Amino acid sequence: MSKFLKGTFILLMAGLVTRVLGFINRIVIARFIGEEGVGLYMMAFPTMMLVVTITQLGLPVAISKNVAEAEARGDFPKIKKILVVSLATTISLSIIFTPALIFLAPYLSETLFTDPRTQLPLLAIAPIVPIVAVSSVLRGYFQGRQNMRPSAISQVIEQLVRITLIAVLTKTFMPYGIEYAAAAAMVASVIGELISLLYLMTTFKLKKKFRLRKNFFQYVHSGKSTFNELMSIALPTTGSRLIGSISWFFEPIVVAHSLAIAGVAAVAATKQYGALTGFAMPLLLLPSFITYSLSTSLVPAISEANSKKNVKVIEHLLQQSLRFSLLTGGLAVVVLYVLAEPLMTLMYGTSNGSQFITLMAPFFLFYYFQGPLQAALQALDLARAAMINSLIGNLAKTAVIFLLASQPAFGINGVALGMVMGIVLITLLHFATMLKAVSFTFYVLDYVKMFSVIAISGLIGFILWDRLNEGLALAVRILINAGAISIIYILLAIVLGLIRKQELRRIRTVILSLFKKFVT
Repeated sequence: MSKFLKGTFILLMAGLVTRVLGFINRIVIARFIGEEGVGLYMMAFPTMMLVVTITQLGLPVAISKNVAEAEARGDFPKIKKILVVSLATTISLSIIFTPALIFLAPYLSETLFTDPRTQLPLLAIAPIVPIVAVSSVLRGYFQGRQNMRPSAISQVIEQLVRITLIAVLTKTFMPYGIEYAAAAAMVASVIGELISLLYLMTTFKLKKKFRLRKNFFQYVHSGKSTFNELMSIALPTTGSRLIGSISWFFEPIVVAHSLAIAGVAAVAATKQYGALTGFAMPLLLLPSFITYSLSTSLVPAISEANSKKNVKVIEHLLQQSLRFSLLTGGLAVVVLYVLAEPLMTLMYGTSNGSQFITLMAPFFLFYYFQGPLQAALQALDLARAAMINSLIGNLAKTAVIFLLASQPAFGINGVALGMVMGIVLITLLHFATMLKAVSFTFYVLDYVKMFSVIAISGLIGFILWDRLNEGLALAVRILINAGAISIIYILLAIVLGLIRKQELRRIRTVILSLFKKFVT
């Protein structure tokens, strides 16, 4: 069994569990603090992500790639130097940017977000920055060694801790005001990340083949060449992430000001933004745990193949990843498009935001492609090209959001249209860049078959929903309909040869192997 398949499957299982727990988390938050509270939470969250991105400096991908190459040579002193230099860099940056976030919180909340209530969530989330900085280095190390289990388990631990605390904390602080409840949700996230980091540190200590603290500062002082190697990958990589994070940071600011121009009050704008980003987007992003798993495993796997100049393996990995992304993403799109309103009602107790799902879902097929394509570009030393693609797409997205959302005819729907336009543009640019870098066969017939499966499954789903007994509980109707769509979708994919027998056998082998390993 290849390390790529094994690592991907472990991350897939952990990602599935994490997403389920994350949905429970979202439901709890929505039920306790509502659209307005979720809006405050989501306005503060991009700021935290921007600071984390700057602090990480793109090092997780660079660590994964360089550790994979060093391990292929058996160079363990090099691996230690990579870790030491990375930790020194991220810890130093977090010492600078965490206080900066705390001091800037009043200005950000009152002037840029136009809602002073976002100040408390911003202050509450600040301590997460150094925690995530260190944990990302350790995750990059484990991923570089193609050992995905620690990263996978740490994600599950983080969600379990968060979901355990979030209901208690939000309920406790809600009487003091909705901003206190939103801040409490942020505190739950901080504690979850801290417990996750403690697990990663313990696992690292048990499995490491060298003493990290021994001669730590000597390694730092002699690590200039290692730092330059990491930065040659990290800076272009962080450029792509930084562009995305800056765009996400400005998104609620542009939305708030655009909706104000359109005549929408600040409180109403916060609610609408909460429905879009806090209710609809988590559902649309559900399959991203699959693309994240593939992307994380792709970087070291393609890096290793590229170092050996094995072009056939690179194309094979890409074809597998893109086809799997389309298959799983296609099923998610069909289920979400057909069941948008009932799913929102079941999960959040309101159908607000369901219109965003029906508007955006078809375009999210491009988003599910984007992760594997970007990971492949980074592994092929084309992170700079990926950064430029992200810059173009995010500039276009921000411009479209401002142009459309400031018009009363579009309003918040203009924000949704701007988001999907940015996704489509970045994905197409990534694909064009990849075609220039590696030989890649585009199987047109497979894509025609795939879109036929999506269309037929969706049509049957709508027909079945109309004929289901309305006397049944909403959850039962959703389960029956989603189950029927999934069965039809998978059967059609097998009949048309989109899912191959040898792949099913390989997946079964991976599952049995991992099951035996966990049992023993």
